[in-house]
Amino acid sequence: MSRLDQLRGSGRAKRHNARTIAALTGNPGCNRRAVLDAAGIDKLKLAERVGFPGGFGQSRFALTRGNAFEAMLKADDCALLRSVLEVDLGVGYQDLGADDDDTLGSRHDRTAGLLAGATAALIDHPLLTLDVAGQTVYLEPDLIAYAHQGRLQVVEIKSFAIVDGQAESAKVSGAAVQAAVYVLALRALLERLGLDPSLVSHEVVLVCPENFSLRPVAVVLDVRKQLSTLRRQLSRLASVDALADALPDDLSFDLALDPALLVTALGHIEPRYAPECLSACELSVFCRSEAAGSTAALGRTVRESLGGIETVEEVLALASGEREPTEEQAEAAAMLRAALRLRTEVLP
Repeated sequence: MSRLDQLRGSGRAKRHNARTIAALTGNPGCNRRAVLDAAGIDKLKLAERVGFPGGFGQSRFALTRGNAFEAMLKADDCALLRSVLEVDLGVGYQDLGADDDDTLGSRHDRTAGLLAGATAALIDHPLLTLDVAGQTVYLEPDLIAYAHQGRLQVVEIKSFAIVDGQAESAKVSGAAVQAAVYVLALRALLERLGLDPSLVSHEVVLVCPENFSLRPVAVVLDVRKQLSTLRRQLSRLASVDALADALPDDLSFDLALDPALLVTALGHIEPRYAPECLSACELSVFCRSEAAGSTAALGRTVRESLGGIETVEEVLALASGEREPTEEQAEAAAMLRAALRLRTEVLP
């Protein structure tokens, strides 16, 4: 049994996906999330177990609507999706099906075989891999399509609506990052096959319902900026194996353990909480409670501006002159005193 399996305990492993990788690279300094995700620990159940449940994830209605929308698009060999993508009827359709976790390698091999054959096709349920902090992660895009110019495009199907040509910016941004994860993985696969990675287009196709119906519409997103950010953040992620090996030998996050033991176990892995975590991580409510009184809880901008000052209590003491700053705190302390002086002048 591997060290990560030991950390997970008796629970079934929960696989990484594009959403978790996007969240992980959005906060690459969080060792806690890196270890828990790599070990396949269900963070939602863990949060509930330690007494900090959160309303994280899509509603049941949104999931049902999303599944129905995708099934409609892919019915009859993707007939409706073909018309939306303007794909020639002569282009073949390959559905690789869904596998259990034990047969993921086989589906990945079938995906590689289809891509190596360079046969124009829509590939449904493809399986890709990406190296994340020293771990091989399996990823499943909604679809891979051959574009008209012979380049591969990732197709991402989402259930949020595009109303009058506009969609919620946060949702579009999230979809763009997830699609960029698939583009990276697809380029990595082509490179392993000895093919040109640039055959994978940096333009991805987002298919969503239009207005207030289920009528689909396709828009093209350029994800070059997201690709650049992902590469940089993935390179910064520490090796999960090294992080796991540094933990106590008897440490476990088995959900059958007493909640107090799980809280103690979480304390052994350094978090990096920021308010943005509330929309990206199932454990964020627990980490926010843990970070109460720290400058980190006020956001990344504040934390970076006050480098070397860990708590709000220290901030107030340095601003008022009750505490002398250390050498590394001197610049931040001068800024705090100036801010307090200006505040006092404006609000006497």
